[in-house]
Amino acid sequence: MKMAKSQVAVVMVPLSAQGHLNQLLHLSRLVSAASIPVYYIGYATHIRQAKLRVHGWNPSTTANIHFQEFPPTPFRNPQPDPNQSKKFPSQLLPSVCATLHLRDPFYKFVKFFIYDSYIGSLQNTESYCFRCIPAFTMYSFHWKPPEADDVPAEAAAVLKEIPGLDGCFSPEFDEFRRIQNGSRKIFSGDIYNSSRAIEGFYLDFIAERKITGTENLWAVGPFNPVVFPEKKGSRTRHECLDWLDRQSPNSVIFVSFGTTSSLSNEQVQELAFGLERSKQKFVWVVRDADKGDIFTGQVRKSELPEGLEERVKERGFIVRDWAPQLEILGHPSTAGFMSHCGNSCIESISMGVPIATWPMHSDQPINAVFVTKVLRIGMEVKDWARRDEVVPSSSVENAVRRLMASEEGDEMRKRAQELGAAVRNSVMEGGSSSKEMDSFITHITR
Repeated sequence: MKMAKSQVAVVMVPLSAQGHLNQLLHLSRLVSAASIPVYYIGYATHIRQAKLRVHGWNPSTTANIHFQEFPPTPFRNPQPDPNQSKKFPSQLLPSVCATLHLRDPFYKFVKFFIYDSYIGSLQNTESYCFRCIPAFTMYSFHWKPPEADDVPAEAAAVLKEIPGLDGCFSPEFDEFRRIQNGSRKIFSGDIYNSSRAIEGFYLDFIAERKITGTENLWAVGPFNPVVFPEKKGSRTRHECLDWLDRQSPNSVIFVSFGTTSSLSNEQVQELAFGLERSKQKFVWVVRDADKGDIFTGQVRKSELPEGLEERVKERGFIVRDWAPQLEILGHPSTAGFMSHCGNSCIESISMGVPIATWPMHSDQPINAVFVTKVLRIGMEVKDWARRDEVVPSSSVENAVRRLMASEEGDEMRKRAQELGAAVRNSVMEGGSSSKEMDSFITHITR
């Protein structure tokens, strides 16, 4: 990466949800590597959360990243409701809305400002919007069927399969977005946690048509590290990685649904029986969704079927705490990922791991279409049209077997591995994402 030609500083302002906190912290690492000071800003509790959970590198050893903590504005901290009909994480809304009080403190900071797409920009700054969704998903929000001639026939056919936004967001979050969108006075460009190896066509289309209001666009992803230091024998290494070391290559499916949604007790039981009956090896993260402040209050512990852990102990590993997702996905024993299709999609793609899709809210249903229909590196577990229904154990069992033990799954795995290799090459010197990061650094140091 090119070094900065002049001294500037960049301020990163993420939304206070784990997937957003994590992505902008990873982006801070990339920008700081160009000898540019980066100020990562937020409430103290959310900065603590981001630093505690990051994997693949240590923020405390990166001299150019500075954490600016603000005392939190008091907000309600409700428990997630695993039985709510819509899976949008309403328990996070109080903490998300509290970020509106951070606007005034931001004004003291310096010239370049990278803000989450759900956070409003500031006046008197040069602002860059981090688009926290794939370019395909961004384009789909704006695409209308009469525009079919604008895209290749194959792409138009896929776009017609995209589900509507009904059930994706809550009215309260729509109001929060309306308030934030109203504050965007100055806007200099978009940054995507993506690669042209993944969705070059849609990135070009968005820029050429100025779909978001600008032609300035940089696809510098994946933000996450794609190689990890060897830590075998380390006291800090998670025990699930030691378990994976003992498994055969390409033999384990990783099951995790992120930090924003909780499964009902009934759904946990069905998922457990499905994994057991599939006869496939698995690592399953069984934990409740985050609250607005993860460091206070009780955490619900999901009950598994009686005797399950003993019955599957030879081929299943259950994680109750925070799991090292990047290292799990990058482990040679991992061959599939059952996922909600949130921000973890780019991590799975970068590691060459196919996805069994189980969308729950927000952009996830569209991301699932992108994974299964466009990239063809995944298969559906849960149909968004039946989002209010419990997925039976038979569907879980069938999906796991298809992905892990069928010719169809092997073909998806091959495509995923080829795409993953291309994505990893894109961040190396001379690759497309590396060149775009150089271009962005050149742009802000002009």
